[in-house]
Amino acid sequence: MNAETIFFTEAPEFRHSTVLLGQAVEIVAVPASFTWHHGDGTSQVTSKAGAPYPAKDVTHTYAKVATGLTPRVDVGYRVSYRVNGGPSLEIDQLITAAGPAARLDVAEARPVIVAP
Repeated sequence: MNAETIFFTEAPEFRHSTVLLGQAVEIVAVPASFTWHHGDGTSQVTSKAGAPYPAKDVTHTYAKVATGLTPRVDVGYRVSYRVNGGPSLEIDQLITAAGPAARLDVAEARPVIVAP
């Protein structure tokens, strides 16, 4: 069995103001869901963006050696908007942004016992 692979991404909050059909519109999108596609046919959904080592917020252990895997993460955003400074209204479903695939080669992890 191989060691855990740590996954993380940066998914900042998105804010944008514009004028649409003469109306001032403010849009806010907040990351709420992360679907991690590991590239080996498995996936997992988390509410966290993960973090770099030494954190292990989001990990996956690959079952076998492989080359050319293409892991990616899709981020589900909770989107709200306001028109002309009115109340904030939320869209009922998450808006998903598909992330680009990366290339990953999985090498075998071998435990070694050494003398103290």
